[in-house]
Amino acid sequence: MPYSTYIFDLDGTLLDTLIDITNAVNYALRQMNYPERTVSEVRSFIGNGIKMLIRRAVPTGTGEAEYEKTLALFMEYYLVHVADFSKPYDGIIEVVDELKNRGCKIAVVSNKTDKAAVAVVRRFFGNRFDMVVGKRDCFPTKPAPDSVLFVMKTLGADSADTVYIGDSEVDIQTAHNAGLPCIGVTWGNRDRAELVDNGAEFVVDTPLEIPEI
Repeated sequence: MPYSTYIFDLDGTLLDTLIDITNAVNYALRQMNYPERTVSEVRSFIGNGIKMLIRRAVPTGTGEAEYEKTLALFMEYYLVHVADFSKPYDGIIEVVDELKNRGCKIAVVSNKTDKAAVAVVRRFFGNRFDMVVGKRDCFPTKPAPDSVLFVMKTLGADSADTVYIGDSEVDIQTAHNAGLPCIGVTWGNRDRAELVDNGAEFVVDTPLEIPEI
């Protein structure tokens, strides 16, 4: 095994959360009488955290007060409906279990709020992960490496034995900023060409390929 620690992104990597996120975005936009967004648009907005997601979703020229109200409406709705349609990607639970059985350390680092990330991981994965870190006020949003480096330090992981797994250019940048290689996954919010163009060291089409890299 070349790696002993695997750090996963959440949305688009472990969980298919796109419909729940889209529904929450459009709920907030409707309450503000703003035009709704398509699933494809929301997919393209994901990657830099919820604040940037809503910033991209609201109409151009939206004032700060209106933006903050839209963000609050999104959070209010999403925390209640975080798992209406979300589900693990096929094969991902088996991969997590395989890595655990091999004695690997596994963690989640996400730009989703810490409360939402912990709740949704616990719902679908129980206590399988050694650590789950969402967006915390003490860390800048990915692609800043701070949250990944915090996880590595806490788990006693060495950069030579650690890999980051994600579905977007933000994840690739996060991995590289932390001095790690990145496994890009094609079942999430970006396609293979985007992952390759952004410098992913590995690209996989199914979760079962991850332990074999």
